[in-house]
Amino acid sequence: MQISASSGHWRITDWFLHWTMRNSVRTHAWLDSPPDPLDDEGLVSAAGHFRQACQVCHGAPGVRPSPVMQQATPPAPDLARTAGEWRDRELFWIIRHGVKFTGMPAWAAADRPDEVRRMTAFVRRLPHMTAAQYQALTQAGEERRLPGVAPVTLSACTSCHGVDGRGRGQSDIPVLAGQSAAYLVASMRQYVSGQRTSAVMQTALATTRREDMARLATYFSAMPGLANIATSPSSPGLDRFGQPLPACSNCHAVGKAAPILAGQKPGYLAARLRLWQQDGNVIDARLPPDTMAMIARRIPVDQIDELARTVAQPGSD
Repeated sequence: MQISASSGHWRITDWFLHWTMRNSVRTHAWLDSPPDPLDDEGLVSAAGHFRQACQVCHGAPGVRPSPVMQQATPPAPDLARTAGEWRDRELFWIIRHGVKFTGMPAWAAADRPDEVRRMTAFVRRLPHMTAAQYQALTQAGEERRLPGVAPVTLSACTSCHGVDGRGRGQSDIPVLAGQSAAYLVASMRQYVSGQRTSAVMQTALATTRREDMARLATYFSAMPGLANIATSPSSPGLDRFGQPLPACSNCHAVGKAAPILAGQKPGYLAARLRLWQQDGNVIDARLPPDTMAMIARRIPVDQIDELARTVAQPGSD
């Protein structure tokens, strides 16, 4: 039997494989996809990840796919042409789980369906997206230089976080400007090691050198941004939970190891708390405690947004 990629498939084989794949996707998407598989509020991070991880195979508006990857059997489809053939839940399932024997991988962070929802929304828009619109999503505009750091490495950061470190107006992208340099370095290393999971961040940092991480952290921490204001433990937003919560400022203050929260985006903080609440890991006394997961699980779901707003904007009540 001929198994070379260069020989392609017989027409009947191609039909049968695609028929089987479509039926499988349809069935499993119905069983295993959320009823709301799209998140249109995080298109910048989704587009940035698409440019770094997906564009080489699928191409993009105004960008041709790699001729090398197009010699695969089967070649990756042009999503601008084929995305409309799938329902939203089916796209979500394919992006999250991948497809065997096609070269389509599963999402690199299995516990981040929030990222998959953003990518699904981005792919859904591809058929009607112009090259200019794609460029606007994937490029922050003004190009800057950072001594000792390759432009492509800096661009991998600024394309989502912005040249000013403020996240380009996207609620899912945190403000880096003014954040602790030590915390930024620690976060990058945790993404690289897999201690923190994010397909977007792990891909962006995959080839970043340790010395570049330090330079990038210093660069963003020196920018004006996060307010150096401690969150008051007596703030009304922290007093209405009906169960004791540690004062956030005990850890999240200037000079502490935890990140500065004052001035951060409330939407980002709320999303992080929800991820901790959904963490399926069982707390084990034999292991180092995940402090934030334990705290987050004590916060009533309907008060997460209020708490996030209070912590991000202390003294605003």
